[in-house]
Amino acid sequence: MALARPIQPDHRAKLAALYQRYKGLLFHLAQGILQNHHEAEEVVHDSFLAALETMDKLDEVDSPRTRAYLVTIAQNKAIDRYRQRRPQGPLPPDLPDPGSLEEETEDGLTRCILRLPQRERQLILLRFDQGYSPKETAALLGLSLGATYKLEQRAKKKLEALCQKEGIS
Repeated sequence: MALARPIQPDHRAKLAALYQRYKGLLFHLAQGILQNHHEAEEVVHDSFLAALETMDKLDEVDSPRTRAYLVTIAQNKAIDRYRQRRPQGPLPPDLPDPGSLEEETEDGLTRCILRLPQRERQLILLRFDQGYSPKETAALLGLSLGATYKLEQRAKKKLEALCQKEGIS
């Protein structure tokens, strides 16, 4: 991925701060999925270039939302790369959770969200916790807009069923 336009001066400083803060985390995540040092470095590079495209929408450098956003980008890029290498193989087990939610929470809704399958949980967090539009969410998840709407529909239905089971209305 190459830059199509020059980096704005205020974005340059923010990108440098983001890189210093999250490069290790993103590398560790990508390395865990790809098991390849060189490819993991490329995923980190591509992730920061992708984040640069939506730099105006990023919160502060040390916010949970920013962390979740960058982790989601890197995870999706690593999975895409993994699938390109092994198109028929299954994804590696135990992929890291991109969210900033803690499993020990007392909040029933949060517990229900954490029980959703990973892709649906990512969509719910991006759309409703972090406020991304359907189009932005589609880009982050590497889906078409139509597939994103369908995934959202399924995720909401599953979440509703989980909440009813939990006694949350």
